[in-house]
Amino acid sequence: MRVLIDTNILADLLLGRDPYYDIANNILIMCADKRIHGYIAAHSVPNLFYILRKFMTREERREALKDICQIVKVEGIDSFKILSALDNEDFSDFEGCLQEECALAISADYIVTRNTKDFASSRVPAILPDEFLKKYE
Repeated sequence: MRVLIDTNILADLLLGRDPYYDIANNILIMCADKRIHGYIAAHSVPNLFYILRKFMTREERREALKDICQIVKVEGIDSFKILSALDNEDFSDFEGCLQEECALAISADYIVTRNTKDFASSRVPAILPDEFLKKYE
């Protein structure tokens, strides 16, 4: 099974956000154990680097993101994905549309996110992290 893990799930993990941390951690453990094939969109990395700046030093952010990239694969963003996302008027959130483009490129079974409403028109089904764990753990 292939899943694209949305930025908010990684932020939950890296920031230790309750009550979401344990679920995010379990999903990453499933990726590390190769029970699922986890991917993140390339733009999640700079987004997280920016989000984490108030909570971690530059070196801590670099190490944390390198650790994540050792567990999941990073799906790149190219001009085709960007143009496709710009042409897609079904999404109100451009960043979410780019997530969908990456999910399509990897033939993801799901986009794991806490913002399923942002993916209402997604061609790849979005699933809440706790629902995903109930189905596949």
